[in-house]
Amino acid sequence: MVQEYNNNHHPSTVAQKEHQVRINNRRSIEISGVKEVDSFDNEEFLLQTVMGFIMIRGENLQIKNLDVGEGNVAIKGKIFELSYIDEQQGDKAKGFFSKLFK
Repeated sequence: MVQEYNNNHHPSTVAQKEHQVRINNRRSIEISGVKEVDSFDNEEFLLQTVMGFIMIRGENLQIKNLDVGEGNVAIKGKIFELSYIDEQQGDKAKGFFSKLFK
């Protein structure tokens, strides 16, 4: 639980959304706790979750279901990779790719 303060400066309790990932036979993935879909194409999705950024890579990836209010995303296609990206790793990845494509 997370404690926040309302407009009257009284504490109110807010349940933090859970984050779960379920991969089904590498053909689909369901993710909860999604705050935002940052970018996507048929080979890569970048999602911001309550636990940080997550990257899904694969082939023929498509959004199967998107429920922004509940924070649920379902993606279908061939799943190759799933990884969490910390801010420090994100900077390193950008540096690596910028050097690679110069």
